[in-house]
Amino acid sequence: MTGKILSIILIVSGLAAGLAMYYLQVYGYYDDVTARPGQDVMLLPIGGETPEPIAYGDFTAIDADSSPIRYRACFTTPRKPAELAQLYQLSEVRAPRNAPGWFDCFDAARLGAALRDGAAMAFLAEANIEFGVDRIVAVTEDGRGYIWHELNNCGEKAYDGTIVGDECPPRPDAGQ
Repeated sequence: MTGKILSIILIVSGLAAGLAMYYLQVYGYYDDVTARPGQDVMLLPIGGETPEPIAYGDFTAIDADSSPIRYRACFTTPRKPAELAQLYQLSEVRAPRNAPGWFDCFDAARLGAALRDGAAMAFLAEANIEFGVDRIVAVTEDGRGYIWHELNNCGEKAYDGTIVGDECPPRPDAGQ
């Protein structure tokens, strides 16, 4: 009888831990981002170092303190990708990171296909928004926009253990 009780306790504990882990990964750490009108959607001008705001509306975003690459946002804009490409730096990113399934406006698979097919263009919004992480903005022909964070070359090296080198800025925690 004791063996059955211990087995039940182990099974229930395992299920509870699995459910808690799933909830924390998919829902638990995300928070809604408070919109800051005129500051939420910015792009880096060609040859510039300071991002500039573009016209946008219907902004919604989520973020999590647990990782710098969990930021996702959606918006609309009257600006066309070709018009923006004349003024702002393009990004080579063609595969956005997935968003949680409950964040309905951000469909990474559809956006990735639009980026590869030329129906959308990706722009650099800000380099090293956190060490090794760039903010990417994509705009589609129909005026929908998406924002996410992507590891840049320095970030990929830093997180996989490769020597970062002189071309990367110093890590903020390097002196601690």
